[in-house]
Amino acid sequence: MNNNSPKFERNRFMQKAAFAACSILLTSTLIAQEDTGQLNTVLDIDALYIPLESKQIHGDTAVKLLNELKTKHYSSIDINDNFSSIVFDSYIDALDGSKLYFLKEDIDALSAYRYTLDNSLENGSVEPGFEIYNLYYRRILERMIYAVDRVENHVSEMDFTIDEAIEIDREDAPYAASTAELDELWRLRIKNSVLSLRLTDDDEAEIIEKLSKRYRNQLSQISKTNDKDVFQTYMSTVATAVDPHTSYFSPRDSENFNMGLSLSLQGIGAQLTTEEEYTKVAELIKGGPAERGNELKAGDRIVSIGQGVDGDLQDVVGMRLDDVVAQIRGEKGTVVRLNVIPVDAAGESSATVVSITRDTVKLEDQSAKKEVIELSYNDEMYKIGIIDLPTFYFDFEAASRGDEDYKSSTRDVHALLDELKEEGVDAIVVDLRNNGGGSLSEANQLVGLFIETGATVQIRYSGLRNGFTRSFGDNDPEVAYMGPLAVLVNRTSASASEIFAGAIQDYQRGIVLGGQTFGKGTVQEIIPMDYGQVKLTRSKFYRISGESTQHRGVIPDISFPDFYDAYEDIGESSLDGALPWDTVRAVEYTPYYAIQALVPELQQRYDERAEASPDFIYLRDQIERTRVMRQREQLSLNEEEVKQEREETRRTEFDAENMRRLLKGLTLNEWVEDLNAEEEDEEELVANSDTSPADETTDEAEEEEADPLLLESGRILADFIALNSNRVSSVSPENTRQNR
Repeated sequence: MNNNSPKFERNRFMQKAAFAACSILLTSTLIAQEDTGQLNTVLDIDALYIPLESKQIHGDTAVKLLNELKTKHYSSIDINDNFSSIVFDSYIDALDGSKLYFLKEDIDALSAYRYTLDNSLENGSVEPGFEIYNLYYRRILERMIYAVDRVENHVSEMDFTIDEAIEIDREDAPYAASTAELDELWRLRIKNSVLSLRLTDDDEAEIIEKLSKRYRNQLSQISKTNDKDVFQTYMSTVATAVDPHTSYFSPRDSENFNMGLSLSLQGIGAQLTTEEEYTKVAELIKGGPAERGNELKAGDRIVSIGQGVDGDLQDVVGMRLDDVVAQIRGEKGTVVRLNVIPVDAAGESSATVVSITRDTVKLEDQSAKKEVIELSYNDEMYKIGIIDLPTFYFDFEAASRGDEDYKSSTRDVHALLDELKEEGVDAIVVDLRNNGGGSLSEANQLVGLFIETGATVQIRYSGLRNGFTRSFGDNDPEVAYMGPLAVLVNRTSASASEIFAGAIQDYQRGIVLGGQTFGKGTVQEIIPMDYGQVKLTRSKFYRISGESTQHRGVIPDISFPDFYDAYEDIGESSLDGALPWDTVRAVEYTPYYAIQALVPELQQRYDERAEASPDFIYLRDQIERTRVMRQREQLSLNEEEVKQEREETRRTEFDAENMRRLLKGLTLNEWVEDLNAEEEDEEELVANSDTSPADETTDEAEEEEADPLLLESGRILADFIALNSNRVSSVSPENTRQNR
């Protein structure tokens, strides 16, 4: 049984991730066309279009995949017309979710397959999948040819003074009724790309060269698509039609998946997926170079990549995912520069350059760490211990060798708890924000550090044991820490993190704070096949209270503003076909403290502080600004209007930050009129600086601020200590029972 965290599946595009390598939108590195005079080569659709054909092995594998889904998936799967309809819609959406390639008449014609795909698959035929793909193949060739012509022959005609706009999200838009209507959509798309480059001060010749290469490169890559790519795409859609965490991997993709390289951005510590023609940062790995640099963010889209501190930025829009990974990989200690569209920005005109020094992500970088923060509250000083746990890890290889010092999250946290008790902390916060999960057994044992004995999680199985629920728990009566405890979570805390937080909440052993967790309450298992392998959902997690962590996640006792609240496409509930929330019978357990009785008073005190907190005011405003930005339906193509919007957004962010600093008594920032000049100065400073980031001035060090969410967690624990009738010792576990 393999407990998989949702590291590659965190938004509505996760279905595309499993077969990103064969997406027709992706492209390779720049082709050898140094002579710009070659850009005007005539492109002929009939010469380029070569339909792809299936093979016998594909049909045989489809039959076996259906059998695995029907006999081994957690849910009861019926391969019928309804299943066929789901596969049809998912396949069309995976190929052309933005409605930019197919015409309405294409969809009308292809709809003949809506209720017959199940029959074809059961009969060992994948021909309908290939026929749908081949039509898409032709349509995208037509679009690329149109784009090349538009860029190479019509840029000078574009008028950026008129009021035109482009739709940001076409997911719910209708398909174009005619080729002329589709041409108009693409005319505006290309105009937007030209405008974005104009706003970076590229001249017309540079714009034409960059965009012409971009679209011609996509054409070059399209020609490399083969039958294996099409089959992978189609079978992935069939698998994810069952649930979003069930996937099919062809032999090539199986090798990558098993090696841990699939969707991996090696060298800087991040993971990638694709979103339309962009490569998107899905997640930063705790302790990796990108996470340490604090510039690259999850959700950022990569526009171009440069090697070294001054290498030319090479356009990677539309590039194959594996080719993007290849450009970012490199020797430890070397620099790679990524030109990215920030997660909260709409278009390429807002792209910024992030420099990252490549390094290896070691297990030690992801290990649990501690710190102590001191705060003055209600005329008393409190020492709050913080344990930051990035993932639930266990070094299976070292343990199997018999190494006595193998790495384990539970062992490491136990040692940190001992150290914090020696330091005399008044309370402890376990920080699980952005912890995507990991080892189930580690989550189980970690709960055991805070309780005597008892169940920690229930698992309901499928297959021959469908309906059978088994509880797992802690049988070790030793308690590492029995003092006041809080668990801090957010929307990307998932899987094993939810098991731990849910158990602590059910036992009323600690207070859960932060944001609603991800909601991944399913367990997957890898099943080898003759041709590739399938990752199949086999069971579900349930809390000891009987509630599933699936879909809803864990709801905090007290909710903090969570930046992920601005994103509706994060979390299990945002994934199509996610298994539902449900319940099983609760196990017997005894709560430790009357935390739920204290929550109303704790909530009231928190609300009063949060209402006046400069940091919380700023965070709530930032979340709202991001939400408003993401709800925009159009982008203006009027150059002056775009410049004005950018400046207004920048000024709003600047004023909000300075107001926060003013209210906290910090030094105010100075406004810089020329943003481009400011960015150039910063890049030059980085390139020429001989000092390390640690060489800060005394003033800068003095202004280093503690995490406001950790500080507020400490204040809530101080309130808990004050409200609890018998003040709990943070050192001795002897008070366990009488203080409940």
